[in-house]
Amino acid sequence: MKKLSFLAAVAVAVLCLSSCVSSKKIIYFQGSEEMFSQAQDILQKYEMRLKPADQVLIKVTCQEPALLEPFNLDVMMGSGSRNGSGNLSSGATGSMGSVYGYTVDNDGNLILPLLGAVQVKGMTCDEAATAIEKRIIEKNMIKEPDVTVRLLNARVAVLGAVKSPHVVSLTSERNTVLDILSQCGDVSDQALRKKVTLYREENGKRTMHQLDLTQSDIFTNPAFYVQQNDLIYVQPNKSQNVKSSAFSTFLSLGGSVLSVISSVVALVIAITK
Repeated sequence: MKKLSFLAAVAVAVLCLSSCVSSKKIIYFQGSEEMFSQAQDILQKYEMRLKPADQVLIKVTCQEPALLEPFNLDVMMGSGSRNGSGNLSSGATGSMGSVYGYTVDNDGNLILPLLGAVQVKGMTCDEAATAIEKRIIEKNMIKEPDVTVRLLNARVAVLGAVKSPHVVSLTSERNTVLDILSQCGDVSDQALRKKVTLYREENGKRTMHQLDLTQSDIFTNPAFYVQQNDLIYVQPNKSQNVKSSAFSTFLSLGGSVLSVISSVVALVIAITK
């Protein structure tokens, strides 16, 4: 009887241990209760800064539409389409067909007709708009221009163990890794949630950031907010490669048998008592 009791205890311990380990591998944001017992300051900067090869939309408006004639040429600011007030208006690449934007060159400049080269590398879209406004004023073209700059081709590539790997187009400047993975249908059942890698190009260098979806400190990771042209790779679980093997089938069957045996032993012990 002691042997039966020992076997039952071992079986239950094994089952409980496997269940515990499994939960730790798949539950997101563990430790959130302690971390967010009080509101946390957001320290990361999530605004995207312009880089070479970025494409931007530029819109110029002012109080006197007649002053906008030089900007309404087809060659100016990426598009010649006008809105109802006669102001220059450009659409986003892809969503507006043939409408296009201007590209930041390798030196970080936007080469704009009538304005020349405007340095925008490392600037946010708002800062770039201010730089263009300043150039328009310096050229005595418009006294009080209102310039809007918007990034057109911002995107993040997602590969690996996600349900729908693809390139995600960014619709705003505030996007988290969780936002991107959600648009890919979340990670797959075969994913290692502790092994998410983000590759980033900045300041002429390529960097790598490791993220663990199961831990709450992901919210303070410097790569929590994505940047344009980031690459996210979710590592698959290697054990999935042998799921269909005979050995794996044997292990699965053995686990089921062990579970049945433990239940029977527990029942026998209860009856004998």
